[in-house]
Parts: sequence; structure tokens; C-alpha cells
Amino acid sequence: MTVTIARWTLEDYHRMIEVGLISGRQVELLNGEIVEMPPEGPEHAQLSTDAADYLRSQLEEKALVRDAKPITIPETSSEPEPDLVIVQSLRALYRTRHPYPENIFWVIEYANTSLGKDLDAKRKLYAKAGIREYWVVDLKNRLVKVLRNPIDENHSEELTLLDGEISPIAFPEIKVLVRQLLG
Repeated sequence: MTVTIARWTLEDYHRMIEVGLISGRQVELLNGEIVEMPPEGPEHAQLSTDAADYLRSQLEEKALVRDAKPITIPETSSEPEPDLVIVQSLRALYRTRHPYPENIFWVIEYANTSLGKDLDAKRKLYAKAGIREYWVVDLKNRLVKVLRNPIDENHSEELTLLDGEISPIAFPEIKVLVRQLLG
């Protein structure tokens, strides 16, 4: 007997939210599957908040920094909720829908217990969607993985930073200090 997994569409997922079927649960839709999100620890929560504030001061009016808000990847039936996503300043549009890959400059995930998912499933998802840049802040090892230039479900460039600075592809004039991301 072959087991087939039922996949959820974005419409199914939004309907579940609308009727309260998944209210009170921390979940996200990844590749048509509803996935539990582990609760954030205090360090994770505060460092991602601090990073959002820092990036807002660096970017000024060039982009919006959204923290713990969904993005929509229609072609994969996915609606992940990255810790930080830097998007085009399209506030009126985001009142009607979440940002799509073409609206996204880069994504940042803070990882402690979710490191495996962030470096595998989410890495592949963001690459497949064509999101040009993805940073994973590894809290256990105190480093930042910078993944750039997606090809299929991977990235052609990968940097591991313990210190120093990095400029996002979309904003080469901006210098982001790694220590600001790591606290």
C-alpha cells in the first residue's frame, strides 16, 4: 500500500485561519504541509527584535523590515513566517496580501532549535522561490550563514561569518555588522 500525503493549498490554509481551526497554534505552511514552529526562547526573541531595530536604522526608507510576519510563495503552496524579512516598501499592497518573492530583498532566520529546518527545508524553499539572499543566524555556534544567488533548491554562494560586516546584495552601500546580528 502506498501512502500519499494530502497537501494543503494556500486557499485551504487561509480558510483554516479564517475559521479559527488553527488558532492558538504556532504553525506555518511549507510546501503544502502545516508545520509546527517551536516556541521562541528569550534570546531568540530579543536578538531578532534588536536586529530588526538595527536594520531599520541602517535601511531608513529604502525598505521595510517585517519581523515574524508571513510571506507567500504561491508556486510551492508555502506561507512561512521568517524572523525577519526585508521587503519593498509597498505598505498598501501588504494590506491585501503578504509579500511575494519578487517583493523580497532578503530573509533572515534566527535558529536555535530550528537550525536543521532553516538550513534544509527553508533553505531549499527560499532558493526555489528565487529569493536572492538568505541569512541564518546560528545562535548555538554564534555565527551567520549567508546564502546567495539561488539555483534550483540551493545557493551558488555560501559565506560563514563570525565577525566583520556584510553588505546585502540589494543594498551594497549598507554595511551590516555581524556582531549586531549576534548580540
